[in-house]
Amino acid sequence: MTKSELKYRVEQTGSHFFERSSMRFFGDTMANYGVNSKPVDVNGVSCWRLYRKKPVLHGLMSSVYFNCETFEKVNV
Repeated sequence: MTKSELKYRVEQTGSHFFERSSMRFFGDTMANYGVNSKPVDVNGVSCWRLYRKKPVLHGLMSSVYFNCETFEKVNV
C-alpha cells in the first residue's frame, strides 16, 4: 500500500482527512506521510498505519489507522 493509494481509497469513503484545507490547518503535507508496508492489528482490526515523518504544528506526531477493508479511520 502506498500513501497515494491509501489517500485515494480513504477519499472514496467521503472522509475529509486528506483535504487540502484540513492538512493546511495542521501544517501538514503528503510528503510528510508514510505508510507501513504491512497491516497492523488495532483493537482486533487489521489496519494500515499512516505515520508522520516529522512533527507538525504544536508537535503533533501521532499515527492514524485506517481499516484495511473499509478504509475508514479507526480510533485507538
